[in-house]
Amino acid sequence: MPLNIVIDESITFAQEAFSRFGRILLLNGRNMSNSVIKNADALIVRSTTVVNEELIQGSNIKFVGTATIGTDHIDKEYLTSNGITFSDAKGCNSTAVAEYFITALLAISVKNKINLDGKSIGIVGVGNIGTKVKFLAEVLGLNVVLNDPPLKEKSSSEIYRPLEELLNCDIITIHTPLTLDGKHPTHHLFNEEVLRKLKEGVILINSSRGEVVDNIALLDILKTKKLYTAFDVFESEPNILTELVNYLTIATPHIAGYSYEGKINGTKMIYDAFCKHFSFKPIWEPEYPTAKNSIISITNSESDEEFFYNILSHVYPIENDDKDLRVIREYSQNARGKYFDTLRKEYFLRREFNNYYFDNTNISGERTKKLLEIGFNKLV
Repeated sequence: MPLNIVIDESITFAQEAFSRFGRILLLNGRNMSNSVIKNADALIVRSTTVVNEELIQGSNIKFVGTATIGTDHIDKEYLTSNGITFSDAKGCNSTAVAEYFITALLAISVKNKINLDGKSIGIVGVGNIGTKVKFLAEVLGLNVVLNDPPLKEKSSSEIYRPLEELLNCDIITIHTPLTLDGKHPTHHLFNEEVLRKLKEGVILINSSRGEVVDNIALLDILKTKKLYTAFDVFESEPNILTELVNYLTIATPHIAGYSYEGKINGTKMIYDAFCKHFSFKPIWEPEYPTAKNSIISITNSESDEEFFYNILSHVYPIENDDKDLRVIREYSQNARGKYFDTLRKEYFLRREFNNYYFDNTNISGERTKKLLEIGFNKLV
């Protein structure tokens, strides 16, 4: 019997992957309601849709999938208690977010003439993304300090340090999920007290969830204290605290994980879980087009920061995302949320580093080695 499947319209290849199973209804993720999804057998969403009792009570839904790594928008307890299978896409865009991190870090260092040599970095959250960020940080020669209370509890390893210790680092990057309760809640983990302990000139990067950092407290502190900041996520998206954007070094519209590969990985993971639940044979395989301008011209720069940033910005010009988000200030209060969502929905085709090649003829062996470790390929 054909299935009724409701899918967020922004999910890549939704029609191609799921159309053979029945009737597909593509909707804006923020416009899903109980009346619309009542007859659906399956619901596939992204983080913009809150899936809870209010949305799905009385429906025919037997499977819920989110093509995202975060699950704070899903009432998993309610799904379990009602016998509804749930699947997420943990790890699907971990490479994309790690590449966002290193690009943002190098953009800040070049723009503000910050030498990263010998600097320390605190990584908050060492899951799929944090582990890849750790690797890239070590490639850059940074001294890494890790914080992950659940992993500390599980392993008893001294490699995981208290958050207080990380506050002394030169760079802090956040990669923790959003949790509201339990032993280690992360909501406002970086509250006013913690933010005020950050030393002057620290680089603070958040590409996890907006609510992990108290945005109002951060705004207040940035008015009097010099911090270098790259924020991809905000509280109350899409209706963000627009004034905060004025004080951020880099501001982007929740697109850190929006690589083409990351999006496809998310779709494929939910597709496979869907097929398993409904006992279908998974036959769909996504196609990856060749990246445009995939051969990078190398220009030797005096500093490593400039050298690597010139290459990374060829692939991902992060300053364009920053410029686009800053336009939000020109919109009326009522139109800003729609603009924020539009930036995400119409995001350009960003490819991951492993699609690109460089000629190492005129660069040092050490720089060649680091480019390969970051993920680029050498022309043969």
